[in-house]
Amino acid sequence: MQKYQVGAYYFPNFHHDTRNDDWHGKNWNEWRLLQAAKPRFPGHQQPKIPLWGYEDEANPTVMAKKIDAAADHGLTSFIFDWYWYEDGPYLNRCLDEGFLHAENNHRLKFSLMWANHDWTDIHPAQRNWKKGINTLAYGKVSPQAFYAATEHMIKHYFCHPSYWRIDGAAYLSIYMIAGLVQSFGDVQSTKNALDELRSRVRAAGCGELHLNAVVWGRQILPGETKPANINQLLKDLGFDSVTSYVWIHHQGLNRFPRTDYADYMKENIKDFQRFSDKYELPYYPNVTMGWDPSPRTIQTDEYDDVGYPFTATLCNNTPKNFKTALQAAKDFMDCRNTSKILTINAWNEWTEGSYLEPDMENGEGYLNAIKEVYMDK
Repeated sequence: MQKYQVGAYYFPNFHHDTRNDDWHGKNWNEWRLLQAAKPRFPGHQQPKIPLWGYEDEANPTVMAKKIDAAADHGLTSFIFDWYWYEDGPYLNRCLDEGFLHAENNHRLKFSLMWANHDWTDIHPAQRNWKKGINTLAYGKVSPQAFYAATEHMIKHYFCHPSYWRIDGAAYLSIYMIAGLVQSFGDVQSTKNALDELRSRVRAAGCGELHLNAVVWGRQILPGETKPANINQLLKDLGFDSVTSYVWIHHQGLNRFPRTDYADYMKENIKDFQRFSDKYELPYYPNVTMGWDPSPRTIQTDEYDDVGYPFTATLCNNTPKNFKTALQAAKDFMDCRNTSKILTINAWNEWTEGSYLEPDMENGEGYLNAIKEVYMDK
């Protein structure tokens, strides 16, 4: 067994989904945004071009290639961004039809990060979109929808032999803890629902549940909220650990339109210890590969610093600099007596400029960086 558990977030919006048909037109997915991306300022490297082409991730053969590449380069799991709204699932075919039907899914673990945030019509976004926010689906769900979603998890995921477990417990991460509480109305009702979920997981023969909370300090997406006293809330709810999703949730980008990755990385590396001191639960560090959400903007609009997705971007995020961040995370984990778990943003956040999948510029450079740092020699 590999000494380090390295999980990459997987954003599953590169396949056909009927909601996207309704919202954007037949067969739309975010490959369209990536293909339309243009340089927005001098020195801006767009479009990003995937070395493997614009593939359908819900195809088990396509997913099998991703699994092999991840496992061969030191990743141990995909953490799927998972969506379930009041009327049911969204973007689920990537996992349900792609990963779970890939013949080699035994090579890589998988888990869920319930992305329980609002889905807003910003794909792509106009420069002044905040003047008229159009929410397409709300992250807040009823207790009945929560039950349906978690029953789906139990039936299809938690007992699967490839589901990721920490100390034997199935890992379930929640993106917005405040949003979860809003779904139930108060902390006690939320705790009761989580306790009842744990009981259902046990009754199904899936063992224990490890509840992880995504923590952050800066709002990026519309509707994101953070609790005032996160330590007390997580204690009251019975969570087991915390981690991050992406560096920009914690550290702002201090130069527009380009912030240097090497400088930005230094402050985020300091956050490993800051967050371990701040949070009472075990903190799993995060390394972010890059940041450039410009493909999610109307390409003819002026690219000004007016808020997501019109933000500063990270430049100089070379595989070499990314490797430096990975090594810093490894050194940090080696100094602690807790589980050696790292999250990475991201396997395929192509339209936010954070991806490990090979591209035409660096090939497998980012994957090789993980392999060089984390693979057992």
